[in-house]
Amino acid sequence: MKPFPYAAFCALLLGGVAIGFGGILMRLSDVNAIASAFWRLALAAPLLWIWAARTGASDRRAGKRTDVSSVLVWSGALFAIELGIWHVSLHYTNIANSTLLANMAPLCIALWLWLRHGQRFTRGFLFGMALAIVGAIFLVGPSASLANGAGAGHLVGDGLALLSTTFYAAYQLMVKAARAHYSTARLMAWSSTISALVLLPWALATAGPFWPGSAAAWLPLVALALVAQLGGQTVIAYAFAHLPSSLASISLLIQPLTAAVAAWALFGETIGPLRLCGGALLLFGIYLSKRGSA
Repeated sequence: MKPFPYAAFCALLLGGVAIGFGGILMRLSDVNAIASAFWRLALAAPLLWIWAARTGASDRRAGKRTDVSSVLVWSGALFAIELGIWHVSLHYTNIANSTLLANMAPLCIALWLWLRHGQRFTRGFLFGMALAIVGAIFLVGPSASLANGAGAGHLVGDGLALLSTTFYAAYQLMVKAARAHYSTARLMAWSSTISALVLLPWALATAGPFWPGSAAAWLPLVALALVAQLGGQTVIAYAFAHLPSSLASISLLIQPLTAAVAAWALFGETIGPLRLCGGALLLFGIYLSKRGSA
C-alpha cells in the first residue's frame, strides 16, 4: 500500500491556518472589499514569478508545463470570483459566519466526485466529514447568529459567503487537475496573475478607496499577500498534488478554528465550552477523514 503523504497533509493544515487569518487582515485594510482581494494577489504575483523563473529549468527537466492553459485560466478566474464574493460578504456579516459558510466546499466536492466520477467513500471518511462540519458549526455558533448582524444585510452576507463556496470548490478541483502538469510555483504564478487581472476592473468600479491611504495602510495588504496567498494558497496548491481532493477540502475546515483563535488572541473574543467542544470535534473529524482516506 502506498504510504500516506504526511508531509503534504501537514503542509495543507498549515496552509489552512494561514488562510484563516485572511478575514481579519482584510477587515484591517482601508481599501474597498474587492481592492483588498486584488492587492492580495497583485503583491504576491511578482514573488511567485521570481520563484517560477528560478524553478523553470527543473520544471522542464521534470516534464512540467510552463505555458498558460485553459485549466490555469479557469483556476484564476474561479478564484477571483470566489475571493471577490467572499470579501464582499465580510462587509455584511461577521467573520465567523463568512468563514464557516465559505468553507462548505467539502460537501460540494464530495457530491461532484460522486455524481460525475462515481467515486465511493468509506464510512469512516463520511463520518469524519460530518463530524468536522458539525464541529465547525459548534465552533462559530456563538458568533454566527442573526442577532450579531443587521437583519437583511446580515442574511445577504451569509448568502454571499455560501455562494462563494461553490466557486471555491470548483477552484480546488481545477488546482488538483493543474498540479498533474504544473509545478506549484508555475501554477500559482499564472493563477494569481490571472485572478488579479480579473479583479482589477471590478476593484476600480467598486465604491470606496482603491489605493491605501497611508504607508501603514499597506501593511494589512502586504500581510494578506504574504500570509494568506503565499503562506496559504501556495502551500495548499503543493499539498493538492499529493492528497485526494475530498480529504484536502475537509482539512481546510481548520480555517474557522484559526479564525476563532485569532479573534480570541487579537480581540479578546470569548471561547466558551461549546466552542471548545466544536474545535475538538472539528479536529477529530479531520483525523477520521484522514484515516478513512488512507
